[in-house]
Amino acid sequence: MSHEVKIKKPPFRQLRGYAFDPSLSNKIDTAVINNIIYKVPWEDECPESEGADPDHGLRPGPVGEYIEVIDFDPTVKKFYAPVDLNSKYLLAQNGLEPSESNPQFHQQMAYAVTMTTIKNFENALGRQIMWSPQTIETEVKGNKLLSVARHAKTTLVDHYIPRLRIYPHAIRDANAFYSPQKKALLFGYFSSQPAESTIQMPNSLVFTCLSHDIIAHETTHAILDGIYRKYTEDTNPDVLAFHEAFADIVALFQHFTFPDVLKHQIAKTRGELASQNLLGELAQEFGSAIGGYGALRDAIGYVDPETKTWKVREPTGSEYHTNLEPHARGSVLVAAVFEAFLTIYKSRVADLLRIATGGSGILPQGELHPDLVNRLASEASKSARHILTMCIRALDYCPPVDITFGDYLRAIITADSDIVSYDLHDYKVAFIDAFRRRGIYPSGINSLSIESLCHPVVEDDRLENLFRILSDFLREFRSDIMYENDRRSIFDITRNYIAGRYNGNKEENIDGLHRRLYLDFQNSPEFEKLTGLIFSGDNEKLGIRTKYTYDTKGPSFGISSLKLASRVGPNGNISNRIIISLTQRAGFKVTEDRNGDAIVKPFVPLSGQSSTRDELTLTGGATLIFDLDSLKLKYAISKPMLDMNALAKNNRRLNHTRALQLNEYLNGGSAEQNKYEAYFGLGRQFNANEPFAFLHNK
Repeated sequence: MSHEVKIKKPPFRQLRGYAFDPSLSNKIDTAVINNIIYKVPWEDECPESEGADPDHGLRPGPVGEYIEVIDFDPTVKKFYAPVDLNSKYLLAQNGLEPSESNPQFHQQMAYAVTMTTIKNFENALGRQIMWSPQTIETEVKGNKLLSVARHAKTTLVDHYIPRLRIYPHAIRDANAFYSPQKKALLFGYFSSQPAESTIQMPNSLVFTCLSHDIIAHETTHAILDGIYRKYTEDTNPDVLAFHEAFADIVALFQHFTFPDVLKHQIAKTRGELASQNLLGELAQEFGSAIGGYGALRDAIGYVDPETKTWKVREPTGSEYHTNLEPHARGSVLVAAVFEAFLTIYKSRVADLLRIATGGSGILPQGELHPDLVNRLASEASKSARHILTMCIRALDYCPPVDITFGDYLRAIITADSDIVSYDLHDYKVAFIDAFRRRGIYPSGINSLSIESLCHPVVEDDRLENLFRILSDFLREFRSDIMYENDRRSIFDITRNYIAGRYNGNKEENIDGLHRRLYLDFQNSPEFEKLTGLIFSGDNEKLGIRTKYTYDTKGPSFGISSLKLASRVGPNGNISNRIIISLTQRAGFKVTEDRNGDAIVKPFVPLSGQSSTRDELTLTGGATLIFDLDSLKLKYAISKPMLDMNALAKNNRRLNHTRALQLNEYLNGGSAEQNKYEAYFGLGRQFNANEPFAFLHNK
């Protein structure tokens, strides 16, 4: 009697690729660890039947649910045949063998690393990632969007982007970048020009799409743009530097997910990860191909161009205040995070080293015992995974605009405190100390204690009554989206809950969040004090446009995101949050009074008007975090439009401090700002079409 055995769908698709880049496979000491197997989330083969869902399933390209690889090389005007990862022969051998000359392997490599990066983000955020939508001017038909004024003929509508496009051979240049306009990753290839012929073969082709670090870096740019679209606006020296630093952090800590690489480097450094090692380096091949003596960037040290020797980079405390170029400034944040990791790693392995050395702390000469290497690697992997999760999870606790490194430190501490009740290994203290050693301090706090750095929990009874009107709305949103797995449906549901939807049937109407805030929170001093945004009268005197909609008028504002986050803490505790991000803009110009002191004069900018040297736009925003279980507001994280000290004295005025800082930064005339302005023009902060193409151009 035969019984049919049901075979379960595999959780992962295994694909071969490079752990770093092709150059390490050509060196005797690293060749053994550079070829690895990526485990990416399994996607079923897309059925060819008529009516099959185009958003699901894996097709040749690869084209899947999240990404679409299009391999056209414009320099030779040629499409390369797409790889079919569902081929039974490729499935049997874990994909194509790593190859520098095979375009189909290039496609496979880009897919494997991109999907690995997406998986890490989703695990940390507790939700599926969405690409930044395409905002398109759309004709209003039947006024189906309740957020649109009755007389409007057109409106700007966010359109769903199902897949990020990847072009492995997009340009013949030493560059790779994420395009916010194209919603695509564009990878270049070029002929190497090493400083010395012994470092790398001169004029050999270097493909950026074969570097794990470059692919992960660019993918992170795209994911971050999907979370905070305003982070491409160059409003202070930290904004673009944060984009670069955060992308490097993700690429670096993904190194620790490769077991054989980790064990190899632990053995080589004898467990001392603060010394030179591959785990702290980014884009080795690219760095040497453009004339460097080491990796493109190194979180721990650098190669002295004169002595050709590697040296540890010790913090001086002045780096943060003197470096304005985004990569150099971003490297300060990367170094701080990596130092926090090293501190935690040393704490976790201290007992192992005491046991291995009989309490002396001095390891004997010779190779480390394999069992010790395995245990050290296990602790390094756990520490790195926790650090990466903390860094990604902190994004939900950041302001939606004008981020600084200090804001990010507060976000890390608050996010971790929100889910981890007991910090056994002092993770938060390690972060605080590493930031302090580089002179990075948040504004608006009195000390560097964990209590001061955590954003305060909202406990105002008046606000509690105010937000009670949103409880049913949030409960309905939670019910509709909590068990939805289809990304397009999640996007549509969220957009409807933000903007509202009118279908002619009163029972099907959705009163959107924007309408609720617009009508119910106007003339609310409590809401203004909470968010720092302008929701009451005289908004035009403060530089805020008036919006005529919902048969009434009021100050203009936007809702940039509404999202659900469900996370599990280390003790099994579950954290469910609803996160709302609000944004608002005001026009202003800076003049001088009789004494020559700078004064801020608000004005209402025209719709769609960009900044000039004389007339600038100040962007404010607030992130509201609700406890999903109690449906109470827990945190309000704000970049205020209003001067909060003046507001406490019942004096409503624009935030002069932020306005003057923005004016000084944009009109300060630094060398880097002048280069940025020459590339983008005077409207640069809001018209930067391809900021990463400029920033990554070597």
